[in-house]
Amino acid sequence: MSEKYLIFGATGSIGSSLAEQLKKSGNDIHLVARNEEEVSSISDKLGCSYTVADVLEDGFIEKVKADINDIQGIAYCIGSIDLKPLRMINEQDFNKCMKLNLYSAVEAIKGYQESLKKNKGSIVLFSTVAAQRGFTNHAIIASAKAAVEGLTVSLAAEFAPNIRVNCVAPSLTKSKIAEPMLKNTTIADGIAKAHPLKRLGEGKDSASLAKFLITEDSSWVTGQIIAVDGGRSKLS
Repeated sequence: MSEKYLIFGATGSIGSSLAEQLKKSGNDIHLVARNEEEVSSISDKLGCSYTVADVLEDGFIEKVKADINDIQGIAYCIGSIDLKPLRMINEQDFNKCMKLNLYSAVEAIKGYQESLKKNKGSIVLFSTVAAQRGFTNHAIIASAKAAVEGLTVSLAAEFAPNIRVNCVAPSLTKSKIAEPMLKNTTIADGIAKAHPLKRLGEGKDSASLAKFLITEDSSWVTGQIIAVDGGRSKLS
């Protein structure tokens, strides 16, 4: 197979934008998402292959590997917005969030580790501004994404010099998972104004950095957690 870049969460705002940007630059891509209707539509539009798989299901990576074996890079563009005060959080909340954001990312990487090593490949993971900046009710997602940041630097050290590993840390981005929060325009405007650049993120903002990190353009970059957050983590 000729596909080289594997995108998990390909129907999300960041994943779909990354797919478009990589394809526009002449790269081969393979998409992975759980919604067949959405991923097949993107696949038809871009002229690329795809696998329907849910990363919360055991054995998902074998399903993906049945469709594509040899790759140059993985972008794990999967996230969640799990907001609860501590008194309402239970162990299941943490387990599901960790499975989605951390454990399944590990399974994806393990599944393609040898191929990535052979091809001197690259891995791009995703965190959140909330892993480094304290926000009320973010204990679940901030903990999971902080673990992703720890995984990033650990694997970057373990896999060097053969595989590069980096992480993008966005602030709130216009997306399907953020829609319940952003449909209230007053709330959306307030969140936008909390950023020094006075707007919410777009999928293309983080996707542009992910494209740089997953390709050879960033061949001397590894072990980095890079914010794409309108300045929120450092300036506000």
